[in-house]
Formats: sequence, structure tokens, C-alpha cells
Amino acid sequence: MKGQKTLVLLPILFLALSLVRPVSADYTYTIQPGDTLFRIALNHGLTTQELAAANGIVNHSMIYAGQTLIIPEESNSSTIAAATSTLHLVVPGDTLFKIAVRYGLSTHAVAQANNIENYDLVFAGQTLIIPNLGAEDGSATSGASEATVSEPALVYSGAGESERWIDVNLSTQMLTAYEGNLAVMSTYISSGAWPYLTVTGQFGVYIRYQSQDMNGYRLGYDYYLEDVPYVMYFYKDFALHGTYWHNNFGTPMSHGCVNLTIADAQWLYNWSTYGTLVNVHY
Repeated sequence: MKGQKTLVLLPILFLALSLVRPVSADYTYTIQPGDTLFRIALNHGLTTQELAAANGIVNHSMIYAGQTLIIPEESNSSTIAAATSTLHLVVPGDTLFKIAVRYGLSTHAVAQANNIENYDLVFAGQTLIIPNLGAEDGSATSGASEATVSEPALVYSGAGESERWIDVNLSTQMLTAYEGNLAVMSTYISSGAWPYLTVTGQFGVYIRYQSQDMNGYRLGYDYYLEDVPYVMYFYKDFALHGTYWHNNFGTPMSHGCVNLTIADAQWLYNWSTYGTLVNVHY
């Protein structure tokens, strides 16, 4: 009787095993200093929510250098494409349009290959997949035809040829200094963390201090910081300034101000002046 039961169960077990889907070919990534969940997801063709869900992360800011993340299967197509395509390291001053022209592609083709929905969301240090120039889907175009297309205007397009202005991208946590449309410096920042979000809009630097004590208690905050270096106020109590109390640039950390390293803040302070435009956006 026992042998008969085993024989009956074997076909059922075989059928069940045949219906089991193969385990997804996920792989891992070790977090590096300065990484954020947003940037890691962007580099692997995922949304921040997808990456957080795959790793059981509730608070998107609670990641640390050395932590190992599971990169879900959804990004594997990008990895395969990278093995047969060119990789481009984004440098300060790059735009998606300029990168596409360099490789004789349309902006859309490069964006599609990297799962980029917002064409402004590229940043220095990011690695982009440059699709095969001989793609059969016709997405590749010649450099000459692409160059005849007008480049999309920067978020602030009113700059004169040599006008100095500052762009703060809250989505990528990047600040870029421009002279006209030429990027001359780009660096990571830390903007306001919820609920003290950094104001968005176009403003002008109206007060500058080489060093200033910042008393948050008068605004209802629980901090007092002495000798904050290279302070440039651009709207009410919102300022660009150097930061010595943390080194977690690339992640929102402040009560609304734009935090920079002391070296970057010093460079920006010496480069800018009263009235320098500050363009803050997502």
C-alpha cells in the first residue's frame, strides 16, 4: 500500500515541478559612499519604488555604504544591452542631447536605452548605455540629421552668452554653475528634507556672508550652527552655504537650505556675486 501511494504521488510531484517558474536572475549591488537610492535605481533602469520594494526598504534615505542591494530582474535587459553596447560616463556639462549627437543617435534613442523619462535627469558620474548604432529598429540616426534639431532649452534659457547663473536640480541633488549655456562646475548638494523642502523657482542672490552663525531656534528649528561658511541667501531664509556637520551630499538633509562642501561653497562664493540667478527645480 505504501508503495502504491508513492507511485500515485510521483506524477503529481512531477507536474507541480514542471509548473514552477525559474528563479529570476537577480543580481546585487554594493552601495558606495555618496550613493542614494534614487541614483542607484536610475543607473539600473529602475524606479526608486521598485528598488526599495525589492529590498524591503521603507525609508528611502536609510541606506549606507557597504550595504548590499538586490537589483531585480527588470533591469537585466539593460545589463545585457550594456554588454553589447558602448557605455558613456556623464561628465559635468553633458546633456542627453549632446551625448546623443556625439554618438550619432537621437535623444529619444539614448533615453529609451536607459529608461529615462525626464530628459533633464542626467548627472555627472552616471553611466549611460549607448545603443548599437546599427540597430534594426531605426532608432539610430546620423549625427548630421540630429544636429539640425534645436537643442532643448535649459531649464533657465534667458542667460546671456557669458552670464553667470546657478542651477539646482532637486531631483538629482546636483548644483551646476553656468556661464551662459556652458557648465563650468557641477557638484552634489543636500537640499531640504521633508517637511522642510527647498523652495523652487528663479531667484537672485541678495545677501552674502563669508561666515555667519545660523540660529534655527528663531525659526522654530532645533539647531544652532556657528561660523557657517560662504553663505549666499537667494530667497527669504533659503541659502546656499558650506557645510561642516555632515558629508552625506547627494541626499536631502537640510532644513531648506542648499548644503555644499566647504570647498564647493567657497568656489561658488568667489565665482558669484549679488544678483546671481539661482534656478531651483525638480
